[in-house]
Amino acid sequence: MVRLTADLIWKCPHFFNAVGDRELDLRGNKIPVIENLGATEDQFDTIDLSDNEIVKLENFPYLSRLGTLLINNNRITRISPNIGEYLPKLHTLVLTNNRLVNLVEIDPLSSLPKLQTLSLLDNNITKKPNYRLYVIHKLKGLRLLDFRKVKQKERAEAERLFASKEAEEEVKKESAKTFTPGGVPNAPELPKEEQKPKAAGPTPEQIIAIKAAIVNSQTLEEVARLEQALKTGQLPADLQIPDDDMASADTSSRNDKMDTDAPADAPAVATADVPTNTPADAQEEAKDGAMDSGDQEKSDTADPIEQD
Repeated sequence: MVRLTADLIWKCPHFFNAVGDRELDLRGNKIPVIENLGATEDQFDTIDLSDNEIVKLENFPYLSRLGTLLINNNRITRISPNIGEYLPKLHTLVLTNNRLVNLVEIDPLSSLPKLQTLSLLDNNITKKPNYRLYVIHKLKGLRLLDFRKVKQKERAEAERLFASKEAEEEVKKESAKTFTPGGVPNAPELPKEEQKPKAAGPTPEQIIAIKAAIVNSQTLEEVARLEQALKTGQLPADLQIPDDDMASADTSSRNDKMDTDAPADAPAVATADVPTNTPADAQEEAKDGAMDSGDQEKSDTADPIEQD
């Protein structure tokens, strides 16, 4: 997105258009917010802000010369309630292809004393019942609505339909019931404790699976990702947790595989030759060995005497 700065205003094209008005062309710059229009020094009859990403029609400086505002193909959802104080001579407003939904959203336009031409085509507001009559009722000086001339018959019908305050209140109630993206209409405000989602801890199966995945990880990034998952209890999409039956079956299959994977020519271990004596038995054997060696020495010394 590009900010609407004074430098951008000076660099954008400005010229005399086909009807002889001095025009500033700011279209197609992905501008999100109207700002810094004071840098124009109120030198333009027409400002073209089409094909941007503006959400709110607000933040205008006092522009006594501006007569035409082209702001089609944006994301307008809100109009400043005091827009008429800053644009006293605005007579043409093109809001084609924006995001106005409710009839009451155009009420601030009634503060524009000179407004005669208005386009709301390709807004959801045009699908509301009695849309055209409501706009004509609110904007008394309107001559062209959606590029169609406002007839005297329509003015009389609009006056008759919305003559009572009850009719306008009904329109406001219908607007309040309308769902707008990103909001819940008429929803009670919850305490802050209830608004925060409760974090659920990981289950024992998840902990085991994550720890096993950490052991088998190949990179530090993967280890860090799994440790974070262990803290939050939110498993990565690529991590599978087997159930108890699958886990037991997997353990059995691994044991069987270990038995079958043993090499056929591996030397067999002779279990019979493995000594199983305790330390006490070893001491007894050492004593017996010492006694046997002593008897042997005595017999060796006694043999020569017998020969004599």
